[in-house]
Amino acid sequence: MRKDKRPGSKLHRPLEPGIKMGSTGKGPQTYSDFLQLDTLLSLQSMLRDPPQRDELLFIVIHQVSELWLKLMHHELSEARREIAGDQLPQALKHFARVKSIQEQLIAAWKVLNTMTPADYLAFRHLLGTSSGFQSWGYRLVEFILGNKDANYINVHRHDAEIVKRLEAALAEPSLYDEVLKMLARRGFKLPAAVVKRDWRKPFAGHKAVLEAWLAIYRQPKDHWDLYDLAEKLMDMEMLFQRWRFDHVSAVERVIGHQPGTGGSSGVAFLKKALELRFFHDLYDVRNRLIYG
Repeated sequence: MRKDKRPGSKLHRPLEPGIKMGSTGKGPQTYSDFLQLDTLLSLQSMLRDPPQRDELLFIVIHQVSELWLKLMHHELSEARREIAGDQLPQALKHFARVKSIQEQLIAAWKVLNTMTPADYLAFRHLLGTSSGFQSWGYRLVEFILGNKDANYINVHRHDAEIVKRLEAALAEPSLYDEVLKMLARRGFKLPAAVVKRDWRKPFAGHKAVLEAWLAIYRQPKDHWDLYDLAEKLMDMEMLFQRWRFDHVSAVERVIGHQPGTGGSSGVAFLKKALELRFFHDLYDVRNRLIYG
C-alpha cells in the first residue's frame, strides 16, 4: 500500500484512552441506551415477504415526519404559553425553531420523490385503509395553529385516549388566539367576540382585528415586536403551504388522481387544503395597505 507522505496526514484516528466502551451501570449509559435505539430501529417492520425495497423508505419518511410534527407541536405549545405570559422574545425563539422543523418536513418530500409508481404499487395494498389524514400528530399541529374542525376527531373514535387529547386541544385557545389576546393587553380595542369566544371554533375574523394589524403595519417602528411577530407568523404560514403543496405534488407523481388508501379522493382532497389559511387577517391587511 502506498503511504500518504503529506505532512500531518493519518490513515486512521485511534481511540482515546478516556473513551467509554459500554454501559457500566443502571440508567442510560450509552448513546443507544439514551435514544432507545433498540426500540426505535425495530419499528420499521415491513409487511411484504420478501421485503420490497421502497417499503422501508416509505415507513422511515413517515415515521421521521411524525417525530418532527411532535417536536413542532411542542415548540408551538411553548410559544403559545410565552405569548400568553407576554414573553414575546422567548416565543420568537421557538418560532425560529419551528421554521427549521418545517424546512426539514419539506425536504422529506424530495427523498420520497425518488420512489416511482411501480415501486409504490409493489406494497401499496399492504397499507389497507391507512392514510396520512389519520395522523393525530398532524391534527394537533393544525389545531394549535387555528385550523379547528371537530369533524376530524371522528377519524379517531376507535382510540379513546387520542380522542380525549384532540378534544382537549380543540378546546384550548390557538396560538393566534393568544396573539389576539396579547394585542388587547397592548391597548388595541378588541371586543369580547374576539378575546372571549368559543375556542373550539376557528377564528372567523373581525374588523377590529384588521384595524389593529393595520395600525401595526402602518407604523412598524412604533410596534416593532408586534410587526416582527406578524411576519414570523407569515413565515410559518407560507412554509406550511409549501409543505402541503409538495405533499400534493408527491402524491400526484406516484398515484396520479386515483383515490387515496384512506377512502379520500386523493389529490383532489389534498388540494382543498391549499385553500386553508391560519392567519387570514395578515393576508387581508395587505389588501388594505395597498388599496386603502
